[in-house]
Amino acid sequence: MTETSNDINLVELLQKGNVAAFDSLFEVYSSKLYSFALKYFRNETDAEELVQEVFVKVWENRRSLKSELSFKSYLFTIALNQIRKHFNKKATSLRYLESLQNDPEYPDQILTDDYETTLRQIYQIIDQMPERRREIFTRSKLGGKSAKEVALELNISPGTVDNQISEALRFIRSQLKTGNLCLLLFAVLFLY
Repeated sequence: MTETSNDINLVELLQKGNVAAFDSLFEVYSSKLYSFALKYFRNETDAEELVQEVFVKVWENRRSLKSELSFKSYLFTIALNQIRKHFNKKATSLRYLESLQNDPEYPDQILTDDYETTLRQIYQIIDQMPERRREIFTRSKLGGKSAKEVALELNISPGTVDNQISEALRFIRSQLKTGNLCLLLFAVLFLY
């Protein structure tokens, strides 16, 4: 069986929600995707996060995958789009922070004195998550561990780790919609 026909079979199984097929595709492509991302980010954590984000998107869009198209091309297209978004988001955040620092009307305390309060509020949001999701998110995002490391520690699949992180980030975003500017900036700069 060629790699292409194997991919087609795995994608067809994945379309039906087969977790083993997802894990197989993750196993085949995650290291290639990681190497690709590392060339752009030059940072292991960002490269690992990109791999997680790409595979979360694959899982979320599994029903609409087209088995006859190249799965590898699909993955790397998602990766390039995520890389662009990452750099655009960072540039936008930095420009916004610079504009705040240059604004004489904006009090410096919001950028400096509220750090502990902001951190406490972020932890309160994280504490509202279901226990297992909170544990996975904390080990990954706050502990700086890769999906593979967390999966090994908790004896679960990397796909499960990716899905739980995606749900955790979705929950944090929903909570921040009603939050303040400091929380939003902190989350954008340090959690995503």
